[in-house]
Amino acid sequence: MTSTLPQTTTIDFLGSEIVPEYETAKVVILPIPYEATTSYRKGCENGPDALLEASHQLECYDEELDREICFDAGIFTHAPIADTRHGKTVSDTEMLRVTQETLQSLIEQKKFVISIGGEHSITEGVVQGYRQVYQESFTVVQIDAHGDLRHEYQDTIHSHACVMRRIVNMGLPTVQVGIRAICQEEADLIKEKNLTVFRAREMAFNLDWIEKAIASIPTEKVFLTIDVDGIDPSLIPGVGTPEPGGLNWYSTLTFLRRLFESKDVIGCDVMELAPVVDSVVSEFTVAKLTYKLIGYQTLAKGWIKD
Repeated sequence: MTSTLPQTTTIDFLGSEIVPEYETAKVVILPIPYEATTSYRKGCENGPDALLEASHQLECYDEELDREICFDAGIFTHAPIADTRHGKTVSDTEMLRVTQETLQSLIEQKKFVISIGGEHSITEGVVQGYRQVYQESFTVVQIDAHGDLRHEYQDTIHSHACVMRRIVNMGLPTVQVGIRAICQEEADLIKEKNLTVFRAREMAFNLDWIEKAIASIPTEKVFLTIDVDGIDPSLIPGVGTPEPGGLNWYSTLTFLRRLFESKDVIGCDVMELAPVVDSVVSEFTVAKLTYKLIGYQTLAKGWIKD
């Protein structure tokens, strides 16, 4: 993979005027506009483009971090993969294959990848890409409203509602944050396997949940998956399955900054943005969240330029 990656259909994160050469970029944004199993409000296949377009309205300067982070990190936007827009069909097998192979290639080239979706089932392929590269175990930290722990949903085990079950079955440790909607099957599995779950209703009245969540992560390396419905829908209404009572903006950022400071975050994904017609609130908020992830990694890794 070189700097001649196809970009004819790509909208660059933050805008084309600040895109570095691929070889010098430390961060790669990977759009995966795949949607096949959405069970309520559809439209997450349009999430990546909406996020990228909204990112053009972000300030390069991060007032929390007191830097123009994009120039420290260098952010390259990959062409979309597993694209189901415009009536195109991509099987779940093909989506998982191309996602795993693309992630593996980018990771082997020492890129910090933020995959943007698209439905949450994509994360299975993303995590498989990391498993191909990292021999030691890593923890999957999930921010989400839903457990996503069903064995099968609507006749497929590769549903957005099953992705964390697939990851648990890989033998990887998990920490789930912000959960507030599960079925009986998921509740039973959480008890059976003693899974680590921080429930939104408990977090609301427990001011030290952030440090408890960090302390519960059993490995140094972490992969972070964010289903944006984990954040309160008053902040991000553009999701497929909204649930009241999610994380607020500043507690989310505080948790994420502590996570990057405390652990070696090897990669991230940001999933399930489904734009709302005649509103840009959701995509702008998710674009800013994505930029904050880049900022926290930049500080954690010391990518600061003089």
